[in-house]
Amino acid sequence: MSETFRALMVDQQDGETTATVQNLGLDALPEGDVLLSVAYSSLNYKDGLAITGKAKVLRSYPMVPGVDMAGTVVESDSPGFKVGDQVILTGFDHGAKYWGGFTERNRVSSAGMIHLPPGLTLRQSMAIGTAGLTAMLSVMALEAHGLTPEDQREVVVTGAAGGVGSTAVAILAGLGYNVVASTGRESTHDYLRRLGAKSFIGRDVLSAPSQRPLQSERWAAAVDAVGGDTLAGLLRTMVRGGSIALSGNAGGVFFTSSVLPFILRGVNLLGIDSNLGPVSLRRTAWERLAKEIPLDQLDLMTDEAELEDLPTLGPQIVKGNIRGRTVIRVAGD
Repeated sequence: MSETFRALMVDQQDGETTATVQNLGLDALPEGDVLLSVAYSSLNYKDGLAITGKAKVLRSYPMVPGVDMAGTVVESDSPGFKVGDQVILTGFDHGAKYWGGFTERNRVSSAGMIHLPPGLTLRQSMAIGTAGLTAMLSVMALEAHGLTPEDQREVVVTGAAGGVGSTAVAILAGLGYNVVASTGRESTHDYLRRLGAKSFIGRDVLSAPSQRPLQSERWAAAVDAVGGDTLAGLLRTMVRGGSIALSGNAGGVFFTSSVLPFILRGVNLLGIDSNLGPVSLRRTAWERLAKEIPLDQLDLMTDEAELEDLPTLGPQIVKGNIRGRTVIRVAGD
């Protein structure tokens, strides 16, 4: 095993944030019961915030961002994992409080780690990543509240060209749902149509303000990765008993609504926690992802980049200029 490794280190001095790829020694690694050789990571919106020093994502400096990582166990003091196991670790405050996946070596707690599901490569698992996990957890929550493919009323996905949105469109379409994609970029329509979207609605339409607490019923369900005014618009237009799976705040952390969608239409607002959610639920989601996500669609939505590209890509994903998923090739498998 190499005595040195590369890592993207983010630091902040006098209010100025820097993100640079550095060569580090093994003695720089944090504590943990498993040492990983990281093959791939992925770029998420939260990672962009960390790289750019926005929203106080990083709890301390210097820090290695990257909420996702997939690789091979090099050393293990955990009874659940042995040397040579291929594993996935997403969330659990990695890339925020603890070292994340933008490093060739990482020492981590195995508490949130799972084995790579059969049928997926390490690269494919990071093409899915936290975004795909969030999308599947959203679908599972909607199903638990009564949504079935037999109900051909419209299911809307907001932020549809982003990581969570793209994966949700592909999963829902693959399961037979009538998917409407909401995006502010008309240039992504062909891409989303290839993922399975049947129709489109502009982001500005959903987020438009209204003085009416309820509007015409339209959406049987929604996967919302945007929040803010978009969430307010969704609440006003859900069908009776419809559900919204909420996982993001790219459109803002606050929204203005009323109690009427909840007490007059029985709308369900379902929070999706892909960071600290139960490992058993995450394992189920990953097993379903390995079986149900169309791999040709996954390839369509995925680009690949290197550690050295991250200082440039971070600001771009924050601005909403990155489509789909970006796999970060850390060391390769």
